[in-house]
Amino acid sequence: MSFGRLERQPGAQPMSEINVTPLVDVMLVLVVIFILTAPLLVGAVKVDLPRSEGTSSMTEPAFVTLSINKDGQVFLNDQALQEQALALALQTTAQRQPETEVQLRADAQVPYGRVVEVMGLAHKAGLYRIGFVAELPSPDRR
Repeated sequence: MSFGRLERQPGAQPMSEINVTPLVDVMLVLVVIFILTAPLLVGAVKVDLPRSEGTSSMTEPAFVTLSINKDGQVFLNDQALQEQALALALQTTAQRQPETEVQLRADAQVPYGRVVEVMGLAHKAGLYRIGFVAELPSPDRR
């Protein structure tokens, strides 16, 4: 039996190359994402449409303006009306064009109950699209 030095295997040398496997994985994921989203980026297909006199042009939706001043008086398109006349005018508008939008402008001093009454008249007439109109506060009033 001989006693001697144990031979050690030389350790692994440090790797001096870049591991490209994670880089390739990331690039493949990006390519797949771009392939999937590229068709969505195209907004519309360019088509030269034929001309025809029978087609109607798209008109913007109609709207009426309902205003309530601080005294509770109601105005339809800047014309003062009583409750019965207002209800009749709103019904006529709804029969002519049911998709008419009501733009409601109420003074800040008008009680909420009065605004709800006017909204109820419009709703009862068949006008269901009601929008509230407000003004942005001026910078000095903040």
